[in-house]
Amino acid sequence: VCFIPDGLDCSISFVSHVLGKVCVHGRQKEILSVLVPRLTDLTKSDCIWQRICWRLVECVPDRWMEAVVLGFVQRAPRADVLSRLLGNLVVKNKKAQFVVTQKMLLLQYGHTTAVLQNLLGYLALDSLRRALLIKVLKELLETWGSSSAVKHSPPEQQQYISKAILICLSHLKEPEIESCRQELLTSMMEGVKCHLDSNLPQIRHLGMIVAEGISSKINTDGPVLKFQYEEDDEARELKSLLVQTPPFCVVPSPPDDENDKADAALPGVLESNKKSHPAAPVKPEEESDAELDSDDDLIPYDMSEDKELKTKAPVYIRDCIEVLTGSEDVDKWEATVKALESLVRKNPAATREVSVELAKIVLHLEEKTCIEGFVELRQRAQVAILTTDPIPVAKYLTSQFYSLNYSLRQRVDILDILVLAAQELSYPKSHGKTKHSDAQKPCIQLLPASDSSKDWRRIVDERIKSKTRRFATGQSQVERASGPNEFNSVAGHFFFPLIQHFDRPLMTFDLLGEDHFVLGRLVHALAILMYLAVNTVAVTAMGKALLEFVWALRFHTDSYVRQGLLSCISSVLLSVPAERLLEDVTEELLETQSWLGDVVEKDPDGDCKRLALQNLLLMENLKKKLKTIPS
Repeated sequence: VCFIPDGLDCSISFVSHVLGKVCVHGRQKEILSVLVPRLTDLTKSDCIWQRICWRLVECVPDRWMEAVVLGFVQRAPRADVLSRLLGNLVVKNKKAQFVVTQKMLLLQYGHTTAVLQNLLGYLALDSLRRALLIKVLKELLETWGSSSAVKHSPPEQQQYISKAILICLSHLKEPEIESCRQELLTSMMEGVKCHLDSNLPQIRHLGMIVAEGISSKINTDGPVLKFQYEEDDEARELKSLLVQTPPFCVVPSPPDDENDKADAALPGVLESNKKSHPAAPVKPEEESDAELDSDDDLIPYDMSEDKELKTKAPVYIRDCIEVLTGSEDVDKWEATVKALESLVRKNPAATREVSVELAKIVLHLEEKTCIEGFVELRQRAQVAILTTDPIPVAKYLTSQFYSLNYSLRQRVDILDILVLAAQELSYPKSHGKTKHSDAQKPCIQLLPASDSSKDWRRIVDERIKSKTRRFATGQSQVERASGPNEFNSVAGHFFFPLIQHFDRPLMTFDLLGEDHFVLGRLVHALAILMYLAVNTVAVTAMGKALLEFVWALRFHTDSYVRQGLLSCISSVLLSVPAERLLEDVTEELLETQSWLGDVVEKDPDGDCKRLALQNLLLMENLKKKLKTIPS
């Protein structure tokens, strides 16, 4: 930093040009890491140096202004320091104002929370800049409440905008809140609706937290919004942004000798407190007993040997139907719900006689009493009925998925039941018993992010071991459970009815409209069914139908639906034999490959990009595999 001789006028525009050119050519870190700390010290108590610093940044040409302002904002330790260094630059310079109020907040989202706090705290520290703070808040709320922005922007950007809104709210004063209370309320109502309509839990949580923050600011006296959600580290961090930390209030720690004096004085203070507060007189025990009611003298009955009477569950399937449909005995109803799954699995022949009727009853079953794990018990009973008599029950459930007078929760339950039953049917059973209770929720196993060629030796060793015959006596190995794939003959009954009527809206159900959450669950369910149908007879026809389904929905605006569509592509590539893919669906694969390339380049969602890239790698591996096969 140069020193100016006393009494001489000089221009620092040349220094401003040098600073701007150095920053814009990629040396921002090197020069500002030295310049900012030095200017921070010089401007701490010298108003002349403050004016010099303001002039330094004001004289930077507009074409280099962004790099300089961004560097100062990122390297200033606190908002008050940034205010000393930049002054009212954002009021005087339109380019700096655009960078601070538009580009860094609405067009970029990679800055840290500390940078956001510096930036918005800088706007709040001067009366001339506070008008820009309110303007920024309104623009942020407009973006936050836009359904198009919620659908098309990545979750990281929405989290960034949510943080900026909460920091702005923490800087607002009561008169400012009063002047824009109605606008805040309108923006909150629009924004929370858009976020709650999203299929992604992270987006819904952001909407709830920001709405709670706005509500707490505009309703200081009355009731405020309160949502139920899991309070994780991210939620706690967002809520902490509403509490404004003083920019220059650093509490000094007392010296060690003062600490020692305080510790030494503490016993005396405690002793004096004890002396100044004598203990309250205790009433004699006889006096307190005399005030008790005379009924307490009665001797209670000894109930230690008593046992709770347990209601016996029904033994026959038809008895279960009678209890679930018409019994008023709550204990018997509860015992029936708990025993239904095991009873169905023990009596498959009796279950097949009334399978559809029983499935209908359990599907519409409502909780009469507070049973622990009622939803899981009902779901496991449905899965047991479906695996016992797959074809008729699957026909019933898939037909009900597109029927009238069903809630979205029931439709999602149908999808979960079909997926869990398909998983159970596709896995081999040991000794005729299924370990359904230990079965994990089915999911698509995606390729790892690292190169799969690293595990080639392990794969080769496993294949050699499985194909090697050893003629030697030794410890016998435990054979894995094996058996016929029971999903082979029924896969089509699970899959094709679900894919038929997705584009036909009903009075209370529109998959392609507002019920896109159920569409996302349907797409993911179809991907899992396709994955479980590997080596089945209908797998090629299922793959072709699923590719056509994906092609029809490939431009859906909801990222959760697009993720499911890309999972469907993965399932097709993993389940359908390579020869069948190239012979039967060549055109579809070429179109899909072109679309996947566009997703990798243009999709705003990071998970969609990752899935599309994995599918392209699968296609590339498929080509290599076919080239190695001798003709």
